[in-house]
Amino acid sequence: MTAKYIFFTGGVVSSVGKGVTAAAVGRLLKQRGFKVAVQKLDPYINVDPGTMSPYQHGEVFVLDDGAETDLDLGHYERFIDIRLNKVCNITTGQVYAEVISAERRGDFLGGTIQVIPHITNEIKRRIGLVAKTTGAEIILVEVGGTVGDIESLPFIEALRQLRSDLGRENTVFVHVTWLPFINATEELKTKPTQHSVRELRSYGISPDVIVARSDYPVDESLREKIAQFCDVEKRAVIPMVTEPILYEIPLLLEKAHVADYLMERLKLTEPHAPNWTAWETLVKETRAKKPKVSIALVGKYVELHDAYISVRESLKHAALALGVELDLKWVHSADLEKGRCMDVLEGVNGIVVPGGFGSRGIEGKILAAHFARTHQTPYLGLCLGMQMMVIEFGRFVLGTDNVNSSEFDRSTANPVIDLMPDQQGITAKGGTMRLGLYPCQLQPGSIARDAYGTDVVEERHRHRFEFNNNYRQLFNEHGMVFSGLSPDGRLVEIAEIKDHPFMLGTQFHPEFLSRPTRPHPIFVAFMRAACIKAGVKYNDPPEVLEP
Repeated sequence: MTAKYIFFTGGVVSSVGKGVTAAAVGRLLKQRGFKVAVQKLDPYINVDPGTMSPYQHGEVFVLDDGAETDLDLGHYERFIDIRLNKVCNITTGQVYAEVISAERRGDFLGGTIQVIPHITNEIKRRIGLVAKTTGAEIILVEVGGTVGDIESLPFIEALRQLRSDLGRENTVFVHVTWLPFINATEELKTKPTQHSVRELRSYGISPDVIVARSDYPVDESLREKIAQFCDVEKRAVIPMVTEPILYEIPLLLEKAHVADYLMERLKLTEPHAPNWTAWETLVKETRAKKPKVSIALVGKYVELHDAYISVRESLKHAALALGVELDLKWVHSADLEKGRCMDVLEGVNGIVVPGGFGSRGIEGKILAAHFARTHQTPYLGLCLGMQMMVIEFGRFVLGTDNVNSSEFDRSTANPVIDLMPDQQGITAKGGTMRLGLYPCQLQPGSIARDAYGTDVVEERHRHRFEFNNNYRQLFNEHGMVFSGLSPDGRLVEIAEIKDHPFMLGTQFHPEFLSRPTRPHPIFVAFMRAACIKAGVKYNDPPEVLEP
């Protein structure tokens, strides 16, 4: 079967919700038995977001093959429960780098290189790779940014050409816009949507579906107005009101018959009727009142919650499975260094220290690990958080503050965290870390082994430094258990501390593989320990909604 394509564009403002909309539509189609893949087109000239500040870009989401991608790919994987690959995130930087390399090799036989056709051809080639590498029947393609942005014009033109190349029966354009609310008149305005659609049409694209985002209910008269002025069917104008529960969006789109309309336009017959029982239970349980369990997330970028979006969602997934409500406290590690926020740590039932780079706020993260160890508070360290746990333990065991990571102090006498051997001599920053899926051998009788219920797991990595094996025996003698190792025993993947309710750190990022209906076992084990600390009753075993 020829692959079908659904293209998502955004209008009026950025961050309007294209990624969540695309992910939710993907879930609609998967529930009907279609094999779905999603691709994000990012207009920035960076090759990938790997070197970008979390304050500018939010979380970097890592895939199985080691690709560092946009956080929207996390939405895609979580909502649809799929595993994507590196061709599912294209950037302007990747496209231009490929075309310029080809020109330098002489591939164009002396021709003049232009945006059309060379850049647009490369974009189309990369879009075509998704179906070839995933075998998906339906490809959802999201264009980053907003229609009218200069940097996204080559992508928009490439999609216009694809509609001609593939035929209208194989392509659908979904335009996601914002309906602003004017307080003075207490009404929603459609004019920005009209202008946005007119802008899109000026590039040769007429949307087939308009998703109207709003913080307020959208009445029928507004839908009729948008349909009339934007030349789409009324049933193709889909109001999407902001919801406090992100995972309710697929159910709202289902009630709006979005999938039915898309299948009609693409001339598709669903393999089977959708079964929303598990997803409805997920939303119902999320809405239900439950006992609260307080968790402190101690990070360096907490001003922007999107920097830790996968960690937050993974905690929510685990809490939901255990039948409790997550009460998340955001703590800036730099505040801990200044003596602030210690009262927050004293009032929570668990502490999470996530990943990050650079020396700013590091001592605050170490203080969080020290508090958790000395106060018997459940602790989960993720990547850098595991390394902070090791440094704090090293200072305690060795009785000196001269214990650190060589990332932060190259002259430290005790580099308990050091550069990986295969990272020696690498100076380039982009895409040079240990990235992607690697196996981990679990040790019998450990918390990690009990949590996973198996001997070998595969997890996604993104790091350059690791535990220094010169300290392995000493730390083990003083109560640190290395419960997860690379199959050759060379790399420490998981560390635990004995005689503690739950103090565990992973060198990998388990948050990238958690799903709403299948929470990650490490997060479930951590949240269970937090429930015990809180004296809260929880589901045992945890409720996993789908196999």
